[in-house]
Amino acid sequence: MATSIVELITDRIETMPPGERRAAQVLVANYPLIGLKTVADFAAKAGVSAPTILRFVSRLGYQNYPDFQAHLQEELAAQLQSPLVRSATPGPSRKGGVSPIVDATVENIRETFRHVSDQQVTEMVSLLANPRARITLVGGRFTDPLARYMAAHLTIIRPNVFHLTGQESNWRDRLIDMGKRDVLLIFDIRRYQESLIRFSEKADRRGVHTILFTDQWLSPIARFARHVVAGRTAVPSAWDSSTALFVVAETLIAEVTRRLEAESARRIREMEDLRGG
Repeated sequence: MATSIVELITDRIETMPPGERRAAQVLVANYPLIGLKTVADFAAKAGVSAPTILRFVSRLGYQNYPDFQAHLQEELAAQLQSPLVRSATPGPSRKGGVSPIVDATVENIRETFRHVSDQQVTEMVSLLANPRARITLVGGRFTDPLARYMAAHLTIIRPNVFHLTGQESNWRDRLIDMGKRDVLLIFDIRRYQESLIRFSEKADRRGVHTILFTDQWLSPIARFARHVVAGRTAVPSAWDSSTALFVVAETLIAEVTRRLEAESARRIREMEDLRGG
C-alpha cells in the first residue's frame, strides 16, 4: 500500500518552514477537500502564497500540483469505499498456508508505528496521565470496543475515566462537565460516523483536548484534534482491521501505567483488597 499524504506530512512536518507547516496543518484540518481546490484557493485558506503551496507539494515528493491532486483523489475514492465494494474485489490467494490478512495486519502495525513519533506518544501520555483531567472515550460502530477496552484499563490506574455508551443525546449531556483540562479520546474509521463528528465539534468548542484514532484517510474529526493517530486499517477483506489502532491503544495504556506507577500500584492493590473482601 502506498504511503498516504497524511503519513508523508507526519514524517516531514518537522523539517518544514513555517509557511509550509501552516499549509500542512490546514490540509490535515480540511482533509482531503482543500487539496482538491486550486492552488490559489488552498493558499488563501492557509494564509500563505501560492509558491509556498507548490513548495509544500514538492517537499512531499510530488513533481507538480496535478500529481498531488491525483493522489488525493485516489485516497478519497478509497475512503468512500463500502464493504460491498471491497468484497467485490478479489484478494490474493493463500501462500504457504498463511492468510494474506495476517501479513497485511503485521505490516499495518509496522507502518502505523513508523508514523507515530516518540514525542507524540509522550504528549498523549501526558494528557492521559494528568490527574486533574477527566478522560472521556467513545468510538464508532466497529471501534467502540477499543474505546471500552482502553477505558477499562485506564479506570483501574486513574480516576475520572468515562466511556460513553447509549444514544448520542446522552453523550451531549456529558459535555456540561467537560472543559479545558479534559481529554476526549475518540475512535473513528471509514465510513466516518456523523454522531462522533458532531460530538467532537461540540467538545472542541468547550476547549476539550481531543485525541483521535483514525485511519490513513483521516476522519473529519482531525480538524478538532490536538493529536491524530492515523493507523493503517486496510486488509484484503471486505472489512477494515482495527488491529494496529488496538496496539497503539495498548502502548498508551502501558505508558500511562508507567507514568502513574505509584498511583496505579496503589489503586490496583486497593481494588484487589476490595475484591477479596
